[in-house]
Amino acid sequence: MTNEFETKDRVAAREMISFLVKSQEFCVDVMSVREIRVWTPATPLAHSPSFVSGVINLRGKVLPIIDFASRLGFPPTEPTSRHAILVAQIGNQAVGLMVEGVSEILTVRNDMIQPTPDVASQMANQFISGIVAIEGRMISLIALDAIVATAEIQQLAA
Repeated sequence: MTNEFETKDRVAAREMISFLVKSQEFCVDVMSVREIRVWTPATPLAHSPSFVSGVINLRGKVLPIIDFASRLGFPPTEPTSRHAILVAQIGNQAVGLMVEGVSEILTVRNDMIQPTPDVASQMANQFISGIVAIEGRMISLIALDAIVATAEIQQLAA
């Protein structure tokens, strides 16, 4: 028998913003996204991780840009004007995630989020906190804190 609080928690909903990377759908909590920007060429930085495209100036602040595809283990992205930058706030740092495009805002109930399958790679398990099954689609829910967990990115964003 479930109590009222368990039922409310199971069906509680939050809004997610979905986006494409290498034609796959991913999403993050909309409350983590500060803004969505059109692609702006980044200034490369020497000795930065391979998945960091560089930095841009965002209203006087240096914003590291992460090639999200490269961070997930895909080949590096050749950005075009159709790409976007999701500016995400993770803890006390802001980072830009280069994505192919932003799709939509979804309302996701907690009971729609399935655990990441055991057959996924260790990297997938590290970055993906669950799979959202919605409208016949399977959308990977990204653990943003894992994406920027490296000391190199934290130093770039400082």
